[in-house]
Amino acid sequence: MPDMERSERAGLVLRPFRGVRYTADDLSALTSPPYDLISPAEARRLADAHPNNVVRLILPGPGHYTEARHTLAAWLSEGILAADEQPALYVYEQSGPTFVQRGLIGAVGVGSDAVLPHENVMPGPVADRLALMRTTEANLEPIFLLYAGGGPATALVEETAATRPPLVDVNLSEHTRHRLWAITDPGALDKIAEDLADHHAMIADGHHRYATYQELQAEHDAPGPWDGGLAYLVDSTAYPPDLKAIHRVIPGLPLSEAVARAKGSWQVTDHPRLDEALAALADADSPAYVITAGQTAHLLTHPDPLQLNLAMPKERSPRWRSLVTAVLNEFLLPKVWGIEDDEQNVQIVHHDHTTAVRLAGESNGTAVLMRPLDASDVFAVAEEGERVPRKSTSFSPKPATGLVLRTFATG
Repeated sequence: MPDMERSERAGLVLRPFRGVRYTADDLSALTSPPYDLISPAEARRLADAHPNNVVRLILPGPGHYTEARHTLAAWLSEGILAADEQPALYVYEQSGPTFVQRGLIGAVGVGSDAVLPHENVMPGPVADRLALMRTTEANLEPIFLLYAGGGPATALVEETAATRPPLVDVNLSEHTRHRLWAITDPGALDKIAEDLADHHAMIADGHHRYATYQELQAEHDAPGPWDGGLAYLVDSTAYPPDLKAIHRVIPGLPLSEAVARAKGSWQVTDHPRLDEALAALADADSPAYVITAGQTAHLLTHPDPLQLNLAMPKERSPRWRSLVTAVLNEFLLPKVWGIEDDEQNVQIVHHDHTTAVRLAGESNGTAVLMRPLDASDVFAVAEEGERVPRKSTSFSPKPATGLVLRTFATG
């Protein structure tokens, strides 16, 4: 395995690597969303759609990590996957009718103070990703990083996309196009490295995978490929992030009980229709939530200030204490409903409130629908060294999985 230097404690590092890519011309049936956005039914659909879909690597199932290792080795041996000849940073573009986003894919330095987590993680997903990464000896999908750029690195990204033919040009859905280029010129790579060294980056998506990178690095005393982790770095000044809501479902908490308990500390406004409640949520003062299990819905606003103040941790900053996910985790769930926020008691639903409502109805539970956090609040919390509660943010568009992989043998 190639030798790699340990990451500096200051300065953002994005190293070139020999990307491992599918050799097929049409990648539309081979890629997938990030692993944590794939339901069991969707995983089966993707696996059935093509025998070489990347979902067979990233979601082999608990205890099947060796199977993923053997699958990866077989695909490399058979030429289904192949490593590029030269180390590169990859310009990656996602575009649709109303958006475009470009950035760089490389191996981010692990352990650097320049990489800022903003969200807490749970031990279960970290253990799962660590077992997969350790067994396959590969980074199979990138984390998503944001930084305030505007310098030579961004200029090179734009120049590459505007002037060179892509290595990959594929539509992965009816409305999204994905293109990939490789930057291999040593002079260009040096310019990017020099520019990034003065910046820091916030993890937009992939906190559990970055925590896995750190755990894997800690297992090794000597420098090596574990000192880097696959990452997609986007200049947020050129491509402002789109932050979406993440909703909660509390199985076994009937809506009637949730409403009755909430009335002791919140102003509860009943709405006969969910769409009316969501419209009211959009205009309500924060913190505010809609709780529902189907047809009717209830808007929670104006929590009792004394109860709220007693519940929120005093050591946290005022900005952190004002976050809707912090109020949910510290006050609404434990104090009002007697629910601990963990993977068993609280289900997570990205973006789609209709799925949250359906799951609540199926489990005799309650869906808690929220507005997305403000991106400026998330950046500010991260820069102060604080972390928002788990699954508080969902930045998009997220990178597709399967366009470029990184193995320890080639990365």
